Parts: sequence; structure tokens; C-alpha cells
Amino acid sequence: MPSTTKKAKLPIVVLLLAIGTFLMSTTEFVIAGLLPNMASDLGVSVSQAGLLITAFAIGMIVGAPTISVATMRLPKRLTLVMSLLLFAVGHIVAALSPAFEIVLIARVITALATGAFLSIAAVVATSAAGPANASRAMGVMMSGMGLAIVAGVPLGSFIGQAIGWRGIFWALAILAAIAAVVIGKFAPADEHQEVITLRSQLGVLREGKLWLVLATTALVSGGFLAAYSYISPLLTERTGISEAAVPLLLVGFGIGALLGTVVAGRTGDRKPLATYFAIGGGSALVLLMLIPLSTFVVPTIVLVILLGFTGMGVTAIATPLAVRFGHSGPSLAAALTVSAFNVGIAAATWLAGVALDSALGTTGPATVGAAMAILGLIPLIVLALMRATRNPVSTRAEHTTEMTTLERDLLV
Repeated sequence: MPSTTKKAKLPIVVLLLAIGTFLMSTTEFVIAGLLPNMASDLGVSVSQAGLLITAFAIGMIVGAPTISVATMRLPKRLTLVMSLLLFAVGHIVAALSPAFEIVLIARVITALATGAFLSIAAVVATSAAGPANASRAMGVMMSGMGLAIVAGVPLGSFIGQAIGWRGIFWALAILAAIAAVVIGKFAPADEHQEVITLRSQLGVLREGKLWLVLATTALVSGGFLAAYSYISPLLTERTGISEAAVPLLLVGFGIGALLGTVVAGRTGDRKPLATYFAIGGGSALVLLMLIPLSTFVVPTIVLVILLGFTGMGVTAIATPLAVRFGHSGPSLAAALTVSAFNVGIAAATWLAGVALDSALGTTGPATVGAAMAILGLIPLIVLALMRATRNPVSTRAEHTTEMTTLERDLLV
């Protein structure tokens, strides 16, 4: 009987939201490969153009929860469509502007739209799939991010070199407008929408379990992205891989990420804490192995692919857990997860940059990443000791066993 539920087909809206996630993730990551082109065209230095990445991250951190609260009384389908249209407008403004300052503002607008879309889409996907398939739905939806890393970012960078960054922005705007029409047609309407108050939304901020999930999300996601952000110097300077081969290896990372989100989604519904432990512990182990083994080509290639597989699983498991513990305000809980992910990125990339310039050299980012991933396990241990994911039915049965509290919770 349980297996029938697990094998049920996911609603088509989940696949459509994965396409939207692909667009959102492509714009977030592709810009790194377009910075020199943009800097030259806008008449600024590359380091100044890097503010476009910082502005986007800040927009995501602040914008996701803010927009979630501001739109809490709107139908979720309408919010998704508005987010995609705002996303398109942001790209059009940037593509038309000759001034760096306006492009910077447009990136913040785009980040607000991205944060709003991802947080609302998470609620729509998990609600449409049902509680038994929530993590699986998130895995499929967030596979759009893995696909962006595999195909969207390399293809976008390649096309950007041929037609310029403005052409890429126009393409993203057009695709977002098309996605808005399709999602507006197929996304389910809120059939019996409950009256949502500001108090009920903000009530999630008093939920300690939610903050533990957010802490783990920031630390574990920041951990693997600390190493990923500075993987190129490690590969070229320490491993000895040619610069021309680095993009191919990053595609391997993306394939691992794509598979990781799907696998984490499938296991996360049945064993959420155990899955999150595997993600955090697996990321830490891979990073710890990468430090000494990065002088060897083959082990490094394998470990980079495994880093994508273990690390990106965060995107499939974090939001369903956050929504589960913040059920009084699911949209805000999902939005806070988006913010936590980006807080982890911002903190990790800064710390990794400092470590890169230290005596640790090219292994510094991986060292920072391993430390963050290990620290991310602490909130999970607390959740396990709190028996956070246990339901009353299973609790009664488990009292007859001789297992420890921590062991039992890891199996729930």
C-alpha cells in the first residue's frame, strides 16, 4: 500500500516549475561567465562588475521572505506568474540599459522575482504532490537547478561570448514570459485557500525546529559551494588540469548535482533526517578527501562529481522540512529556506576567498567547506534528539525496541 503512494505520478505542474527553476538558476549562475564581457561593455572593472553577483545574493536573502509576506493573501498561481513576468522585466531593463547602475538595480529586481518564485513554487509543488511525495516533488523541481549547471550555464556562457550578454538576457526574458503563460494555465488554483494572517505567517519565526533546519541549510549548502566557487584554481594549479578541460569537469559536477537532487527527493520523504545527515556527512567526507587527493587527476574528477551529488541534495530536502516545521506559514518557511541557502553562499564564498589567499592556498576553500558541512550536522543531531520527525503512531511501536533515541530518529 505505501509503495503505491510513492510510485504515483507527480502532477505536471511540478515539471513546469522545474523549468521555471532552470531559468532562475541559469540567471543566478551564468553571470559569472559573462562578467568580463559585461565589464567591458558597461565601462567598469571586472571586480566592480562582480557587484552584480553580490546584489543578486542580497536581493535573494532579503527579497524571498519579504515578498512572501507581502503576497501572502494573493493566489499562489498569480504570484508565480507575477514573479516570472517581473523576472522578464528585470532582464529586459538590464538588456536595454547602457549604465552599470541601472543594470545593478535590474539584478536586484530579478533577485526579488527569483526568491519569490522559488519560495512559492516550493509550496505549490509539495502541496500538489501531497505529503507522502513532498521531497520527491522538490527533488524534481530543483533538478532544474542541476540542469542549469549542466547545460544552462555552460551553454549560456558559450552563447554569451558569441552574441553578447544582452542577447542572453533577452533570451531569458522571452523564455520567462512563455513560462508565465504556461504555468498560469496549468498551475492549480487555490481551491479552499485559508485566510492567512500576518500573525500566522510570522508565527513560524518562533519555531525552533525551523531555525535548526535553516542553520543546517546555510552551513551545508555553503560548505559545498565554498569549494565549488573556487574549484577552478584548485583544478588548474594543484591538480594540473588544463583550463580548457575545466568546463567539462564542471558539467560532471552538474550531472552529479542533477542526480543528487532526484535521489535525495526520493529518500527524503521516508527518512528526512537520515537523508539530510547523508547529504551533510557525505559533503564533508568528499571535501576532506579532496584536500589530500587533489594532486591526483582521476580521484579529483571523481570527487568533484560526488561533491555535486552530495551537496545539491540540500535543495530537495531543506524546503519540505522547513515547511513541515513552519506549517502555520509555509510560504514564509520556504522563503526563509531560500534566504538561508543564499546566506550560506555569501558567507562561504567570502570565507573561502580569505582561505584561498592564506597559507592554505588552493585547498583553503575545501577546508572551509568541510568545516561548514561538519558544523551543519550539529543542528541535525539536535533535531534527532528532539525526535522532530516522529509521528505518534510510529512512536508507540518504537518504544518496544532497544534502539537509542538518536538511532531511532535517524531511521524515521
